[in-house]
Amino acid sequence: MSDVRYDVRLDLTTGEETFSSSTTATFKCSEPGASTFIEFIGPSVERATLNGRSIPARAFDGGRLQVEDLKAENKLEVIATARYMHDGTGLHWFRDPVDRRVYLHSQFESNDAHRVYACFDQPDLKARFQVEVIVPDGWVVVSNTRESSHDDGVWTFPPTDPISTYITAVVAGEYRSWRERHGDIELGLYCRQSLAYYFDPPEVFEITKQGLDFYAARFNYPYPFAKYDQLFVPEFSAGAMENAACVTHSERMVYRSRVTEATRMHRAEVILHEMAHMWFGDLVTMRWFDDLWLNESFATYMAYVVMVEATRFKDAWLDFVISQEASAKAQDQLPTTHPIVADIPDTDSVHLNFDSITYEKGASALKQLAAWVGEEAFFGGLQRYFREHAYGNTELADFLAPLGEASGRDLRSWSGVWLEAAGLNTMATELELDGNTIRRAVIEQTAPPLHPTLRPHRLRVGLFDRTDGMLKRRRSVELDVDGPMTEVNALAGERVPDLVLLNDGDLTYTKLRLDGRSLEAVEKHLRDLDDPLARAVAWGALWDMVRDASLRARDYVRIVLNNIDGEDHPTMTTTLISRMVGAIERYGDPHNRGALRETLAAGARSRSAEADPGGDRQLIW
Repeated sequence: MSDVRYDVRLDLTTGEETFSSSTTATFKCSEPGASTFIEFIGPSVERATLNGRSIPARAFDGGRLQVEDLKAENKLEVIATARYMHDGTGLHWFRDPVDRRVYLHSQFESNDAHRVYACFDQPDLKARFQVEVIVPDGWVVVSNTRESSHDDGVWTFPPTDPISTYITAVVAGEYRSWRERHGDIELGLYCRQSLAYYFDPPEVFEITKQGLDFYAARFNYPYPFAKYDQLFVPEFSAGAMENAACVTHSERMVYRSRVTEATRMHRAEVILHEMAHMWFGDLVTMRWFDDLWLNESFATYMAYVVMVEATRFKDAWLDFVISQEASAKAQDQLPTTHPIVADIPDTDSVHLNFDSITYEKGASALKQLAAWVGEEAFFGGLQRYFREHAYGNTELADFLAPLGEASGRDLRSWSGVWLEAAGLNTMATELELDGNTIRRAVIEQTAPPLHPTLRPHRLRVGLFDRTDGMLKRRRSVELDVDGPMTEVNALAGERVPDLVLLNDGDLTYTKLRLDGRSLEAVEKHLRDLDDPLARAVAWGALWDMVRDASLRARDYVRIVLNNIDGEDHPTMTTTLISRMVGAIERYGDPHNRGALRETLAAGARSRSAEADPGGDRQLIW
């Protein structure tokens, strides 16, 4: 099947329960005489024809319409009644309790477009979509292209470029809108009328423009659509959805009270995550859901790259370490862990893999991949990937091939241990000293018995000294680590530092163990470590040690309370408080629990009282 085109007509004026859906699909068939099916779920199919011939009612089983005796070129027409949904699929209907206005939005990932219109609902059957929507007076309609007309409640949208069904979209209702232009791209923001007072379009527009500029330059490929609309919709079942040029966001990101800078950074991450999909996911789309992880992981990783390099959120990698990576590590150590690459036999299995392995571990693996092949090779390979596969479908091998060629690295073996094997490694440093000089330095890599895979890593080893009241980096050595023992020859002859920090800069995904001297330095002076990202890595190492029973819970609480005032990053502070609670309640001796609770409560009371009224720190404590 090829050259698929849809002409979709929706009448949204027929009531609050159902709507009229008419689809004309044209397509070519390479095997004339063959049979297939088109998908549709709804109360009824009133009429269906193939090449002018009526299709009998028995051909529709409630989910599929069987079609027989295809020609080389075909025209399939389906007139049906569809149902508004309230479970996060299809077309969602909502009445605002404040002003009684009605708002609709679609959500089709992974394969729910056929709840709105009849279609071949799988990602590798890309098509051009032309849409017409009939709505009540006063409504606006937004879809994947800018409307060509909207007279008398009839909104007409010109054909799209080839896209997959799951990223088509229809949003309709009495939305409030804001418009700007960025170069050749029309920008639109939308939310409910009753939330318009709280919305802050200038900040969202700013992040949007920064992201569009960054992606176009770094991918060396212009934004692939004519406009970019973002709609903040009610009762959204997910955080956001990357519909082509018609992104839907949860209206939870329209803040009705003061929020922390960390919360605003989270919104920026979501905005930039969905924007990355315009290239990686929409322009170039996975052939099947086996590569869903790559679609989501790439967008997560790139969102942080953009935040650091193009927005005001320069410390976003801290958030990546303490939230994204930490979430992945926690799930990766459960009995339910699984490889990043998963076998998805059918669409019912897709959502079983929307988890921290798919998003956060996958993003961590891509971050390591960028370090392992080198930034120049990574982005050079991406640019070739977009050029060669624009408006097409790909598999993992298509993504890895240009990166391997650009870097000279063997990405087949890398994929085998990083993407196709579950679990994570633990690394520790062993030093042999000659007085105050390092004679020999070795990095030891281990893996748990159930998932014994050792992986190649590209990482940095940082040496930090106590200087002028601060813990400062003296030197950072970048190297490849592979196998159970790796010699760090560059450290031989170095003066013994106060702190040896493995994974300085957080290039790789691993657990860490601090040596005795480094643990002592962290206990006393972590608040004085002058690099926020290095502090985040050290905090992560301490938490790894607590979870693995290498550091007592009461010692962890003491270390945190002694050093947390050196943190000015809200997400870090929030995470450390949460981890103290976790250490007390889950990992500590029950006999010490009451005393530790009192210690933590006293620390929280004093810090809350001392914080600026209404500031981030007071809100957090």
